[in-house]
Amino acid sequence: MSETENSNSVGAVTPQRVQFKAPIQLKSGAVLPEFELVFETYGELNAARSNAVLVCHALAGSHHVAGWYAGDPDNIGWWDNLVGPGKPLDTNRFFVVGVNNLGGCYGSTGPVTLNPASGKPWGADFPVITVEDWVAAQARLADHLGIDVWAAVLGGSLGGMQALEWTLQYPERIRHALVIASTPKLTAQNIAFNEVARQAILTDPEFHAGHYYEHRAVPRRGLRLARMVGHITYLSDNQMDEKFGRRLRDGKRQFSYEVDFEVESYLRYQGDKFARYFDANTYLLITKALDYFDPALEYGGDLKAALARAQANFLVASFDTDWRFPPQRSRELVHALLCNRRNVTYAEIACTAGHDSFLLDDAHYHALMRAYLGNIKL
Repeated sequence: MSETENSNSVGAVTPQRVQFKAPIQLKSGAVLPEFELVFETYGELNAARSNAVLVCHALAGSHHVAGWYAGDPDNIGWWDNLVGPGKPLDTNRFFVVGVNNLGGCYGSTGPVTLNPASGKPWGADFPVITVEDWVAAQARLADHLGIDVWAAVLGGSLGGMQALEWTLQYPERIRHALVIASTPKLTAQNIAFNEVARQAILTDPEFHAGHYYEHRAVPRRGLRLARMVGHITYLSDNQMDEKFGRRLRDGKRQFSYEVDFEVESYLRYQGDKFARYFDANTYLLITKALDYFDPALEYGGDLKAALARAQANFLVASFDTDWRFPPQRSRELVHALLCNRRNVTYAEIACTAGHDSFLLDDAHYHALMRAYLGNIKL
Protein backbone atom coordinates (compact mmCIF):
# COMPACT_ATOMS: atom_id res chain seq x y z
CA MET A 1 0.00 0.00 0.00
CA SER A 2 1.38 3.42 -0.93
CA GLU A 3 1.56 6.19 1.65
CA THR A 4 -1.15 8.13 -0.14
CA GLU A 5 -3.45 5.07 0.22
CA ASN A 6 -2.61 4.50 3.87
CA SER A 7 -5.74 5.10 5.98
CA ASN A 8 -3.54 5.56 9.06
CA SER A 9 -1.85 8.62 7.60
CA VAL A 10 -2.88 12.19 8.28
CA GLY A 11 -2.81 12.54 4.49
CA ALA A 12 -1.79 15.56 2.46
CA VAL A 13 -0.74 18.47 4.67
CA THR A 14 0.02 22.14 4.15
CA PRO A 15 2.60 24.14 6.13
CA GLN A 16 1.37 27.28 7.86
CA ARG A 17 3.27 30.42 8.71
CA VAL A 18 2.88 32.99 11.47
CA GLN A 19 4.76 36.26 11.91
CA PHE A 20 5.44 37.71 15.36
CA LYS A 21 6.00 41.45 15.34
CA ALA A 22 6.97 41.74 19.00
CA PRO A 23 10.72 41.33 19.63
CA ILE A 24 12.08 38.26 21.37
CA GLN A 25 14.94 38.48 23.87
CA LEU A 26 17.39 35.62 23.43
CA LYS A 27 19.44 33.88 26.10
CA SER A 28 22.62 35.35 24.61
CA GLY A 29 21.34 38.89 25.20
CA ALA A 30 20.64 39.45 21.51
CA VAL A 31 17.18 40.57 20.41
CA LEU A 32 15.30 39.54 17.28
CA PRO A 33 13.02 42.47 16.42
CA GLU A 34 10.51 40.12 14.78
CA PHE A 35 10.39 36.54 13.57
CA GLU A 36 8.36 33.95 11.67
CA LEU A 37 7.67 30.32 12.46
CA VAL A 38 6.55 27.64 10.01
CA PHE A 39 4.38 24.90 11.49
CA GLU A 40 1.96 22.11 10.65
CA THR A 41 -1.05 20.77 12.56
CA TYR A 42 -2.79 17.39 12.47
CA GLY A 43 -6.14 16.48 14.01
CA GLU A 44 -8.63 18.89 15.54
CA LEU A 45 -8.37 21.07 18.64
CA ASN A 46 -11.26 20.12 20.94
CA ALA A 47 -13.69 22.60 22.43
CA ALA A 48 -11.90 22.60 25.79
CA ARG A 49 -8.54 23.12 24.03
CA SER A 50 -7.19 20.34 26.21
CA ASN A 51 -5.91 17.89 23.59
CA ALA A 52 -2.99 19.82 22.07
CA VAL A 53 0.39 18.06 21.76
CA LEU A 54 3.62 19.72 20.66
CA VAL A 55 6.18 17.60 18.81
CA CYS A 56 9.71 19.03 19.02
CA HIS A 57 12.24 18.13 16.33
CA ALA A 58 15.84 17.04 16.62
CA LEU A 59 18.88 18.33 14.72
CA ALA A 60 17.85 17.61 11.14
CA GLY A 61 14.10 17.57 11.72
CA SER A 62 11.47 20.14 10.86
CA HIS A 63 7.82 21.07 11.21
CA HIS A 64 6.93 18.28 8.75
CA VAL A 65 6.19 15.58 11.32
CA ALA A 66 3.57 13.51 9.51
CA GLY A 67 1.73 13.12 6.21
CA TRP A 68 2.95 14.23 2.80
CA TYR A 69 2.72 17.22 0.49
CA ALA A 70 0.24 17.18 -2.39
CA GLY A 71 2.90 18.02 -4.96
CA ASP A 72 5.54 15.79 -3.38
CA PRO A 73 4.01 12.54 -2.07
CA ASP A 74 7.44 11.05 -1.38
CA ASN A 75 8.22 13.80 1.14
CA ILE A 76 6.80 11.99 4.16
CA GLY A 77 6.98 13.46 7.66
CA TRP A 78 9.94 12.37 9.77
CA TRP A 79 7.76 10.81 12.53
CA ASP A 80 4.95 9.60 10.29
CA ASN A 81 5.18 6.09 11.77
CA LEU A 82 4.19 7.51 15.18
CA VAL A 83 1.69 10.26 14.34
CA GLY A 84 -1.66 9.71 12.64
CA PRO A 85 -5.13 8.18 13.00
CA GLY A 86 -4.87 5.07 15.17
CA LYS A 87 -1.10 5.46 15.61
CA PRO A 88 0.57 5.85 19.03
CA LEU A 89 0.10 9.62 18.86
CA ASP A 90 -3.46 9.34 17.61
CA THR A 91 -4.71 12.33 15.65
CA ASN A 92 -8.30 11.10 16.12
CA ARG A 93 -7.74 12.08 19.76
CA PHE A 94 -5.02 14.71 19.80
CA PHE A 95 -4.37 18.01 18.03
CA VAL A 96 -0.71 17.70 17.10
CA VAL A 97 1.58 20.64 16.30
CA GLY A 98 5.00 20.45 14.66
CA VAL A 99 7.15 23.59 14.34
CA ASN A 100 10.38 24.47 12.59
CA ASN A 101 12.48 26.16 15.26
CA LEU A 102 14.11 29.57 15.14
CA GLY A 103 17.36 29.36 13.21
CA GLY A 104 16.03 26.52 11.08
CA CYS A 105 16.31 26.19 7.33
CA TYR A 106 12.76 25.08 6.52
CA GLY A 107 11.08 28.47 6.47
CA SER A 108 11.28 29.80 10.02
CA THR A 109 13.43 32.88 10.62
CA GLY A 110 17.06 31.81 10.45
CA PRO A 111 20.39 32.46 8.75
CA VAL A 112 18.99 32.01 5.25
CA THR A 113 16.19 34.59 5.72
CA LEU A 114 16.62 38.31 5.22
CA ASN A 115 17.89 40.50 8.03
CA PRO A 116 15.48 43.47 8.07
CA ALA A 117 18.34 45.78 9.06
CA SER A 118 20.47 44.97 6.01
CA GLY A 119 18.12 43.50 3.44
CA LYS A 120 20.59 40.61 3.03
CA PRO A 121 20.45 37.08 4.43
CA TRP A 122 21.39 36.95 8.09
CA GLY A 123 24.17 34.43 7.47
CA ALA A 124 26.74 34.41 10.27
CA ASP A 125 25.11 37.50 11.81
CA PHE A 126 22.16 35.45 13.00
CA PRO A 127 22.42 35.26 16.81
CA VAL A 128 23.27 32.05 18.60
CA ILE A 129 20.10 30.23 19.65
CA THR A 130 19.49 28.06 22.71
CA VAL A 131 16.91 25.45 23.67
CA GLU A 132 15.44 28.05 26.03
CA ASP A 133 14.95 30.41 23.07
CA TRP A 134 13.18 27.73 21.05
CA VAL A 135 10.77 27.04 23.88
CA ALA A 136 10.07 30.76 24.34
CA ALA A 137 9.24 31.03 20.62
CA GLN A 138 7.07 27.90 20.80
CA ALA A 139 5.15 29.52 23.66
CA ARG A 140 4.37 32.44 21.33
CA LEU A 141 3.04 29.93 18.81
CA ALA A 142 0.89 28.30 21.50
CA ASP A 143 -0.56 31.73 22.32
CA HIS A 144 -1.29 32.28 18.63
CA LEU A 145 -3.13 28.95 18.44
CA GLY A 146 -5.09 29.66 21.62
CA ILE A 147 -3.43 26.84 23.56
CA ASP A 148 -2.98 27.69 27.25
CA VAL A 149 -1.77 24.25 28.33
CA TRP A 150 -0.25 21.43 26.29
CA ALA A 151 -1.62 17.99 27.05
CA ALA A 152 1.91 16.84 26.23
CA VAL A 153 5.18 17.99 24.74
CA LEU A 154 7.39 15.29 23.31
CA GLY A 155 10.51 14.77 21.30
CA GLY A 156 13.52 12.56 20.79
CA SER A 157 17.16 13.58 21.24
CA LEU A 158 17.29 17.38 20.99
CA GLY A 159 13.50 17.32 20.88
CA GLY A 160 13.51 15.68 24.30
CA MET A 161 15.61 18.54 25.65
CA GLN A 162 12.90 20.94 24.51
CA ALA A 163 10.19 18.88 26.20
CA LEU A 164 12.22 18.99 29.41
CA GLU A 165 12.78 22.74 29.10
CA TRP A 166 9.01 23.29 28.74
CA THR A 167 8.53 21.81 32.21
CA LEU A 168 11.04 24.29 33.62
CA GLN A 169 10.30 27.48 31.71
CA TYR A 170 6.50 27.12 31.61
CA PRO A 171 5.67 24.52 34.28
CA GLU A 172 2.02 25.57 34.41
CA ARG A 173 1.56 25.14 30.64
CA ILE A 174 2.44 21.45 30.22
CA ARG A 175 0.79 18.37 31.76
CA HIS A 176 3.00 15.60 30.35
CA ALA A 177 6.57 15.60 29.04
CA LEU A 178 7.85 12.70 26.94
CA VAL A 179 11.65 12.80 26.88
CA ILE A 180 12.91 10.14 24.47
CA ALA A 181 16.55 9.14 23.81
CA SER A 182 17.69 12.39 25.37
CA THR A 183 19.84 13.80 28.15
CA PRO A 184 19.84 16.67 30.67
CA LYS A 185 23.22 17.80 29.26
CA LEU A 186 25.90 16.72 26.80
CA THR A 187 29.00 14.90 27.89
CA ALA A 188 32.44 16.18 26.90
CA GLN A 189 32.57 13.45 24.24
CA ASN A 190 29.32 14.68 22.68
CA ILE A 191 30.54 18.27 22.66
CA ALA A 192 33.74 17.05 21.03
CA PHE A 193 31.83 15.33 18.21
CA ASN A 194 29.85 18.53 17.62
CA GLU A 195 33.04 20.59 17.50
CA VAL A 196 34.60 18.29 14.90
CA ALA A 197 31.46 18.69 12.79
CA ARG A 198 31.52 22.48 13.16
CA GLN A 199 35.19 22.68 12.24
CA ALA A 200 34.50 20.71 9.08
CA ILE A 201 32.07 23.48 8.07
CA LEU A 202 34.02 26.48 9.37
CA THR A 203 37.19 25.44 7.53
CA ASP A 204 35.48 24.73 4.22
CA PRO A 205 36.84 27.28 1.67
CA GLU A 206 33.26 27.85 0.46
CA PHE A 207 32.03 28.88 3.93
CA HIS A 208 33.12 32.54 3.48
CA ALA A 209 32.81 33.31 7.21
CA GLY A 210 29.15 32.30 7.09
CA HIS A 211 28.17 34.67 4.28
CA TYR A 212 28.34 32.10 1.49
CA TYR A 213 24.88 33.07 0.21
CA GLU A 214 26.30 36.35 -1.09
CA HIS A 215 29.05 34.40 -2.87
CA ARG A 216 26.53 31.99 -4.40
CA ALA A 217 28.47 29.23 -2.74
CA VAL A 218 27.63 26.24 -0.53
CA PRO A 219 30.14 24.66 1.89
CA ARG A 220 29.14 21.18 0.72
CA ARG A 221 32.37 19.48 1.68
CA GLY A 222 32.10 20.70 5.25
CA LEU A 223 28.43 19.79 5.55
CA ARG A 224 29.12 16.39 4.01
CA LEU A 225 31.86 15.60 6.50
CA ALA A 226 29.83 16.96 9.43
CA ARG A 227 26.94 14.66 8.55
CA MET A 228 29.23 11.67 8.13
CA VAL A 229 30.72 12.22 11.59
CA GLY A 230 27.29 12.74 13.12
CA HIS A 231 25.75 9.76 11.41
CA ILE A 232 28.33 7.41 12.88
CA THR A 233 27.15 8.43 16.36
CA TYR A 234 23.49 7.80 15.53
CA LEU A 235 24.03 4.10 14.79
CA SER A 236 25.10 1.34 17.13
CA ASP A 237 28.21 -0.73 16.53
CA ASN A 238 26.06 -3.86 16.26
CA GLN A 239 23.76 -2.27 13.71
CA MET A 240 26.65 -1.08 11.56
CA ASP A 241 28.22 -4.53 11.74
CA GLU A 242 24.93 -6.18 10.83
CA LYS A 243 24.24 -3.83 7.92
CA PHE A 244 27.76 -3.57 6.51
CA GLY A 245 30.32 -5.64 8.36
CA ARG A 246 33.57 -5.54 6.44
CA ARG A 247 31.88 -6.20 3.12
CA LEU A 248 33.66 -4.78 0.10
CA ARG A 249 31.47 -2.89 -2.35
CA ASP A 250 33.04 -4.47 -5.44
CA GLY A 251 34.08 -7.72 -3.82
CA LYS A 252 37.75 -6.87 -3.78
CA ARG A 253 40.15 -4.29 -2.40
CA GLN A 254 40.98 -1.36 -4.71
CA PHE A 255 44.26 -0.36 -3.04
CA SER A 256 43.26 3.30 -3.33
CA TYR A 257 41.50 6.00 -1.31
CA GLU A 258 38.25 5.56 -3.18
CA VAL A 259 35.38 3.55 -1.74
CA ASP A 260 36.34 0.01 -0.77
CA PHE A 261 33.92 -0.90 2.02
CA GLU A 262 30.14 -0.71 1.87
CA VAL A 263 30.07 1.35 5.06
CA GLU A 264 32.21 3.98 3.33
CA SER A 265 29.75 4.12 0.45
CA TYR A 266 26.84 4.49 2.88
CA LEU A 267 28.43 7.36 4.78
CA ARG A 268 29.33 9.22 1.61
CA TYR A 269 25.78 8.81 0.34
CA GLN A 270 24.33 10.16 3.61
CA GLY A 271 26.76 13.08 3.59
CA ASP A 272 26.06 14.00 -0.03
CA LYS A 273 22.29 13.83 0.45
CA PHE A 274 22.38 16.00 3.57
CA ALA A 275 24.59 18.63 1.93
CA ARG A 276 22.05 19.06 -0.86
CA TYR A 277 19.24 20.29 1.39
CA PHE A 278 20.51 21.44 4.80
CA ASP A 279 21.97 24.84 5.63
CA ALA A 280 25.48 25.01 7.09
CA ASN A 281 24.80 28.00 9.35
CA THR A 282 21.74 26.24 10.75
CA TYR A 283 23.87 23.18 11.48
CA LEU A 284 26.29 25.35 13.44
CA LEU A 285 23.48 26.97 15.43
CA ILE A 286 21.75 23.72 16.32
CA THR A 287 24.89 21.91 17.45
CA LYS A 288 25.76 24.89 19.66
CA ALA A 289 22.26 24.79 21.18
CA LEU A 290 22.89 21.15 22.00
CA ASP A 291 26.18 22.01 23.68
CA TYR A 292 24.74 24.83 25.78
CA PHE A 293 21.73 22.98 27.16
CA ASP A 294 22.30 22.38 30.87
CA PRO A 295 19.38 23.20 33.22
CA ALA A 296 21.57 22.48 36.26
CA LEU A 297 24.21 25.07 35.31
CA GLU A 298 22.54 27.90 37.24
CA TYR A 299 22.10 25.60 40.25
CA GLY A 300 25.73 24.72 40.75
CA GLY A 301 25.35 21.54 38.76
CA ASP A 302 22.54 20.25 40.99
CA LEU A 303 20.00 18.71 38.61
CA LYS A 304 17.60 17.93 41.46
CA ALA A 305 17.46 21.63 42.37
CA ALA A 306 17.05 22.63 38.72
CA LEU A 307 14.04 20.33 38.29
CA ALA A 308 12.28 21.35 41.50
CA ARG A 309 9.95 23.74 39.65
CA ALA A 310 8.69 21.09 37.19
CA GLN A 311 5.05 20.09 37.69
CA ALA A 312 4.43 17.78 34.73
CA ASN A 313 4.16 14.01 34.62
CA PHE A 314 7.04 12.39 32.73
CA LEU A 315 7.74 9.53 30.39
CA VAL A 316 11.48 9.04 30.01
CA ALA A 317 12.65 6.39 27.55
CA SER A 318 16.11 5.28 26.48
CA PHE A 319 17.54 2.60 24.20
CA ASP A 320 20.14 0.11 25.32
CA THR A 321 22.38 0.51 22.24
CA ASP A 322 22.29 4.32 22.19
CA TRP A 323 25.84 5.36 22.98
CA ARG A 324 25.29 9.00 21.97
CA PHE A 325 22.73 9.56 24.76
CA PRO A 326 23.05 6.31 26.73
CA PRO A 327 20.52 5.04 29.30
CA GLN A 328 22.55 6.28 32.26
CA ARG A 329 21.84 9.86 31.14
CA SER A 330 18.10 9.14 31.20
CA ARG A 331 18.41 7.43 34.58
CA GLU A 332 20.16 10.53 35.89
CA LEU A 333 17.13 12.58 34.84
CA VAL A 334 14.71 10.06 36.34
CA HIS A 335 16.56 10.07 39.67
CA ALA A 336 16.43 13.88 39.90
CA LEU A 337 12.70 13.88 39.08
CA LEU A 338 11.93 11.20 41.66
CA CYS A 339 13.85 13.18 44.26
CA ASN A 340 11.35 15.96 43.54
CA ARG A 341 8.43 13.50 43.90
CA ARG A 342 7.38 13.85 40.30
CA ASN A 343 5.33 11.13 38.59
CA VAL A 344 7.79 9.39 36.26
CA THR A 345 7.47 6.39 33.96
CA TYR A 346 10.84 5.07 32.81
CA ALA A 347 11.56 2.49 30.12
CA GLU A 348 14.87 1.20 28.83
CA ILE A 349 14.13 -0.44 25.49
CA ALA A 350 16.20 -3.15 23.82
CA CYS A 351 16.72 -2.07 20.21
CA THR A 352 19.73 -2.65 17.97
CA ALA A 353 19.46 0.67 16.10
CA GLY A 354 21.36 2.94 18.51
CA HIS A 355 20.39 6.59 18.90
CA ASP A 356 18.18 6.54 15.80
CA SER A 357 15.89 4.01 17.51
CA PHE A 358 13.48 6.80 18.48
CA LEU A 359 12.69 7.36 14.81
CA LEU A 360 11.94 3.71 14.01
CA ASP A 361 8.83 1.57 14.14
CA ASP A 362 10.00 -0.71 16.96
CA ALA A 363 7.12 -2.75 18.39
CA HIS A 364 8.05 -2.41 22.09
CA TYR A 365 8.82 1.30 21.76
CA HIS A 366 5.57 2.07 19.95
CA ALA A 367 3.58 0.00 22.43
CA LEU A 368 5.08 2.08 25.24
CA MET A 369 4.22 5.34 23.50
CA ARG A 370 0.70 4.15 22.69
CA ALA A 371 0.05 3.09 26.28
CA TYR A 372 1.36 6.30 27.83
CA LEU A 373 -0.33 8.67 25.39
CA GLY A 374 -3.54 6.65 25.53
CA ASN A 375 -3.74 7.18 29.30
CA ILE A 376 -3.51 10.96 29.10
CA LYS A 377 -6.84 12.41 30.27
CA LEU A 378 -8.20 15.21 28.11
